[in-house]
Amino acid sequence: MESMQRDDGGMNNSTRKNTRAYGKVVVLMGGRSAEREISLRSGAAVLQALQAAGVDAHGIDAADEQLPDTLLQGGFTRAFIALHGRGGEDGVIQGLLQGIGLPYTGSGVLGSALGMDKLRTKQVWCSAGLPTPEFTMLSSAADVTRVRDELQYPLMVKPSHEGSSIGITRVDGADDLMAAWKLAAQYDESVLAEQWIDGLEYTAGILGEEALPLICLDTPNTFYDYAAKYEDDTTRYLIPCGLPAAQEVELQAMCLAAFAAVGASGWGRVDFMLDAAGDPWLIEVNTVPGLTDHSLVPMAASASGIDFGQLVCRILDASLHVQASPSKEVGCAS
Repeated sequence: MESMQRDDGGMNNSTRKNTRAYGKVVVLMGGRSAEREISLRSGAAVLQALQAAGVDAHGIDAADEQLPDTLLQGGFTRAFIALHGRGGEDGVIQGLLQGIGLPYTGSGVLGSALGMDKLRTKQVWCSAGLPTPEFTMLSSAADVTRVRDELQYPLMVKPSHEGSSIGITRVDGADDLMAAWKLAAQYDESVLAEQWIDGLEYTAGILGEEALPLICLDTPNTFYDYAAKYEDDTTRYLIPCGLPAAQEVELQAMCLAAFAAVGASGWGRVDFMLDAAGDPWLIEVNTVPGLTDHSLVPMAASASGIDFGQLVCRILDASLHVQASPSKEVGCAS
């Protein structure tokens, strides 16, 4: 299957005809995670773009209790995963699709599970010699009481298995740690306290084996939180990111290594900080990033001359290669 990307940035008639080779595609969206609403927006955008490209695409809310039967009986030939958070980004839906033999987009079961787990992602990065802020786990109120006066502040306290900055708090002192833990614990029994990094936040979109242009995130908020991501118009997305070209190339290589270290593949995003000294600190990996009008991977793709329709077709196209490359953890082999 040839690439859906064209040098002139468009899709000609032959490319449009090639979309028929995808067969009947299901776009999985919604689900039951705390990121359901964002997923519905991502899924709707993907569905519209695929249909506009001539793909026989159909949307299904993954909250459907009969989802396995619906997928088995629907005559689908592949799945585009537009699910965010637990149940959709953590290897669960990937395992279901792999079990029924339906090729899917993005990372496989292992890469999805590791990428969703902030603790184990950081442990893998540490073992690989990749830079990430110091951290400690807070599994209970007793843990908070025990370590509150030993930690260095400020900290970021966050659920280990959530995205979209849900349940995250910056903590400036020991007196505020318990309240931050209680908020994060509403979403996850595993809570991560991570050293705060003073500096600018950057993100690298990953598409296949390529790191897209870096984006520098400039927000007046305390950090790039849920409001800055999805609601505010005050966030600035700087592309080019303002770094020297050689440094950007080095950081892109670091992000590709961080992505591969957790077994992620296909497409995704890696977030990191640069501190005042210019040293990078990896924050997290996203194996199914947002695909909304505020989302970062589409912005970075656009800066590379890849429009949204081409982007979703290239993501879907990767699922076609699984059958020919069963050793790669990009979906399932048939």
